[in-house]
Amino acid sequence: MHAATRQRLRLSGGTELSVITAGEASKPAILLLHGFPSSARTFREVIPALSQAAYVIAPDLPGFGESDVLPSASFPAFGRAILELLDQLAIGPRYIYLHDFGAPVGFHIAMQAPEEVLGLIVQNANAHRTGFGPEYAATQAYWSRPDPENEAAATAHLTYEGTRDQYIAKIPPDVAKRIPAEVWEEDWRMMQLPGRLDTQRALIADYGNYAARFDAIGEYLARRQPPALMLWGRHDAFFDLTEVLSWMQALPRMEAHIFDAGHFLLETHAAPAVSLMLDFIKGSQRERKGTRATDDAG
Repeated sequence: MHAATRQRLRLSGGTELSVITAGEASKPAILLLHGFPSSARTFREVIPALSQAAYVIAPDLPGFGESDVLPSASFPAFGRAILELLDQLAIGPRYIYLHDFGAPVGFHIAMQAPEEVLGLIVQNANAHRTGFGPEYAATQAYWSRPDPENEAAATAHLTYEGTRDQYIAKIPPDVAKRIPAEVWEEDWRMMQLPGRLDTQRALIADYGNYAARFDAIGEYLARRQPPALMLWGRHDAFFDLTEVLSWMQALPRMEAHIFDAGHFLLETHAAPAVSLMLDFIKGSQRERKGTRATDDAG
């Protein structure tokens, strides 16, 4: 295992991003993209093991964790920021871990440079309309009619209790008690820093624009068919379990694993998840080498 290093990198626009790296830069890269309301801390239990097989890059997205806020927050702006970060780190081909808000960022990166995508790891990440369960009713109403009343309803979860519920809502009590309160307490502490809640409100609005791109994302997946691994917490209170089938239909060769976990399954199932990720990375690397050998022989 390789020790993780945290550093801050300044983007061309002046924003500084905090990023954790681990492993040898000569190995294939894996970009770990967290969701709301967390940060790269989401991956604290898997980074050491992943660094055995890959060069790990785990940024705090702008306005999350220790990264600065952007002047104007949107998922395309986040995608551009992370692409610039990858350029600064001289990262070429990469696996991309998609989780929650990390999915629109990851798809921006993947679709900008599809030839650089070694594979996708999908962990409770929505890319189809089937993923919108009842919890999204107020948000969808806000996208359709962005008036103050609908905005208030769509952003009502931006509280301490709403932050906590991202981790423990609707999951079995014995699973919930395995998640330490410190994780959401730290998320909420960081979210109260200047500009952070404004970032969250902007992203809630912009997620509607991401949903409007689902057809284009579907075309990308159908055309490219990237190697993919699914890790899904079945008790997710925010993304309907039907989303799993949509992903499997989009990527018929995807390996899928459903866990007795919630939205943040790495909080409770990091060990089996990282084992599957290592197998996926090593297996896809063997396949790539075999394909290259066949092409060279031909």
